Amino acid sequence: MDFNEQTIDKLADLLMIGLTPEENKMVLDEFEIIDNNINKINKIDGIEKVTPMTHALDDMTCELREDVAEESPSIEELLSNCDFKDGREVEVPKVVE
Repeated sequence: MDFNEQTIDKLADLLMIGLTPEENKMVLDEFEIIDNNINKINKIDGIEKVTPMTHALDDMTCELREDVAEESPSIEELLSNCDFKDGREVEVPKVVE
């Protein structure tokens, strides 16, 4: 994909985020840095023979703690720090029109 001002604006519109001309330039500058780094990686001899990793650590093991049921705080206690509430619900500002 060719990244230029029009492409960045089109993608920003699809994501429903407006970009100022300064933000558009910042994104283009960041993509140029990323593109240059990828080009450097692609120049490494034999890079196409390397098997991609699924995780940065080969010997990664996850140990989950035992699930222990605990008493939950009451709704009143949980809502005690809320400035705006309606009964048992937290009121938040509308963010989508």
